[in-house]
Amino acid sequence: MTFLVNDPEKFPAEAVAGFAAAYSTYVQPVHGGVVRTGASPKGEVSIVVGGGSGHYPAFAGWVGQGMAHGAVCGNIFSSPSASQATSVCRAADNGGGTIIMFGNYAGDVLHFGNAAEQLRAEGQDVRIFTISDDIASNTPENHLDRRGIAGDLLVVKAAGAAAAEGMSIDDVEAVAVRANARTRTLGVAFTGCTFPGATEPLFEVAPGTFGLGLGIHGEPGISEHEMMSCDDIAAMIIDKLLEEEPARGEAGYEGRVAVLVNGLGATKYEEMFVFYGAVKRMLEDRGLTIVGPVVDEQVTSLDMAGISLSLMFLDDELERLWLAPADTPAYRVGSVDAGSAERRVVADEEQAEIEAGAPESAEQAKVIARVLAAFEERAREVEHELGHMDSVAGDGDHGQGMVLGATAAAKAAREAVEAGAGARTLLARAGAAWSEGAGGTAGALWGGALAKVGAGLSDDAATDDAGVKAAVVDGVRSFVTMGGAAVGDKTIVDASEPFADALAGTDAELVDAWADAADAAEEAAAGTANFAAKKGRARTHGDKSVGTPDPGATSFAILMKVVPHVIK
Repeated sequence: MTFLVNDPEKFPAEAVAGFAAAYSTYVQPVHGGVVRTGASPKGEVSIVVGGGSGHYPAFAGWVGQGMAHGAVCGNIFSSPSASQATSVCRAADNGGGTIIMFGNYAGDVLHFGNAAEQLRAEGQDVRIFTISDDIASNTPENHLDRRGIAGDLLVVKAAGAAAAEGMSIDDVEAVAVRANARTRTLGVAFTGCTFPGATEPLFEVAPGTFGLGLGIHGEPGISEHEMMSCDDIAAMIIDKLLEEEPARGEAGYEGRVAVLVNGLGATKYEEMFVFYGAVKRMLEDRGLTIVGPVVDEQVTSLDMAGISLSLMFLDDELERLWLAPADTPAYRVGSVDAGSAERRVVADEEQAEIEAGAPESAEQAKVIARVLAAFEERAREVEHELGHMDSVAGDGDHGQGMVLGATAAAKAAREAVEAGAGARTLLARAGAAWSEGAGGTAGALWGGALAKVGAGLSDDAATDDAGVKAAVVDGVRSFVTMGGAAVGDKTIVDASEPFADALAGTDAELVDAWADAADAAEEAAAGTANFAAKKGRARTHGDKSVGTPDPGATSFAILMKVVPHVIK
């Protein structure tokens, strides 16, 4: 449980601000995260890491010489927004191109991918790189579709060292590809974790048992086991990791391995040392040589009790890069030349002023603002229900994400109304705010959908009911194009597509048409309890989600149900 909390919704931002203040010689705050305080050599490739908060030292703790140049910091367990990522990447840029590195989670892929596209349009060479070391999350032949966990440290370290050596962006990317291909992780959890401000854990591990392969956001593991000795747990993990050991003597691998024993937040260092002793003995018994072992908390999960073991199967170059000097707030190795004391100068990004719309459009914007305010109120009412639903086969943060997104959008809408904005501008700003406020997959989808609806309206005149229907249908259907899901995958699309079909297929008045469409969404959302997920985190857990409706489809239906009462 987290005890030192002010406003739970501001906890991640306050933590980043305090971190930057404590380590000001290493990092300085920028919109969306932190970048190095000291200037880097001109033309050096920039490594930008990022993801949800709650995993410290990942990711901000790795910013410093020999590793990352910047970190993008999202909300608890939620990916940062595209605007946060573009801000950090611009501030970290050295002129040699940027590689954005992150765990392979859908929200991160969406937001960082959007940021990369925007920066490329500005003329920058930006690559995105997904780390996929967790063997519990997919099969060996689908290694690149696995999620990234503690192995992030090893891959980022190799890429950061390559950048510090002055390699080109193509060569640094090639190092990252090889490091990721050679890195495997598996962990166990003994307890659940608790969101800041919450009184109950996000999930629970039955007393006297542990979960094998449990994710760092609370995603269910691949199996549950009765508690056993440390040696037996270490043997279980090592056996599974070494099933994917490369053939010795091939591609430069001769049995040398980098080792990370990682604490997940509430496991004592003494326990980790006992575990490492078992790991060292067992690996050496199998003829492996350990290089540069790390026993530390590097990728945590709030206050989860648990441990993970990461192995990187080394060739000569990866070994050199793994042992190369680095100096960051949370990870240090060797001796780093301080170099130039010149401070990196970061320019503040300007916020565009809100332009007033025509009076008729401004009146329509007021109605939309009331709808978004109602979204916020309803999201708060069902936050815990959605979180519990999401914890069955996901990470349990959907309720929190919906509250954060709706709150940010409602605030942006109020500000737009005060400035006299039209409907199009209000929705564009509300969409950007939802995306940034919530992060995560749902944040990207809802933010993009609001902006899409706005694109179908006007600032110069009020849009008639037929035009509003068409704009809303386009916005709702964008969930498919943005997320790549289809009806039957057990996602928001299972509710949004029936809603769009119903709204597009009627000539009824807007209020009545919307009410009927919301009923269709509600029925479809409830029906998702009858089948297993085929997309997202829940898909890796087989039939575990059967019997529980999809939280994304459910939250969509819930919010659609409030709209007729507002616009009536």
